[in-house]
Amino acid sequence: MENVVVYYFPFKGLGEGIRMLLTYGGQKFDDHRVPKEQWPDFKPKTPFGQMPVLEVNGKKMSQTLAICRYLGRKYGIAGENPEEAFEIDQNMDFFTDIRVKASTVMLEQDPAVKQRIKDDLEKNYYPVALKKLDEIIGNNNGHIANGKLSWGDFVIAGAYDAIKNLLLQMPELDEKYPNIKKLKENVLSLPKVKEYVATSAPKTEM
Repeated sequence: MENVVVYYFPFKGLGEGIRMLLTYGGQKFDDHRVPKEQWPDFKPKTPFGQMPVLEVNGKKMSQTLAICRYLGRKYGIAGENPEEAFEIDQNMDFFTDIRVKASTVMLEQDPAVKQRIKDDLEKNYYPVALKKLDEIIGNNNGHIANGKLSWGDFVIAGAYDAIKNLLLQMPELDEKYPNIKKLKENVLSLPKVKEYVATSAPKTEM
């Protein structure tokens, strides 16, 4: 039996997709929530000074997409051939582009620069990028690729609330891009995941 630990902050973000993937795969794990005040001491113990981190039998793994791709392969949802695997990777890289651009607003310390970046993204980038993401998911039956469940769906579903409320600050996301919301609902409706969410909800925010 594998000894598995997930290390992340006390919220959903990029850690939730990993938690839900493990749950989907039937893998028991220690959900180690690292409080903000403990992060400086824990940071040097991570592979790249960042979280989430997945530890399997003492080996620490980092990088969200790499971890989720690894779990997807273990659980048979990483594509049935190289072409399907590529489509997942391609579309998840596009999703990551959106997430990283949105993160620049949150990370910027200068209020004037922050507002300028935010205004530019809302005017020139989000309408095109989010529309494209919504179309991709709509064309794939509520999934990110290949018209079926993959590890990429878990990444997006897990980070959905944080992206909507924290990064994009777009409360109308559900209405404007309903297929993205549908992807989240497809993942959360999986029996094991649904049970996990019901029990973890009281301690997990965005």
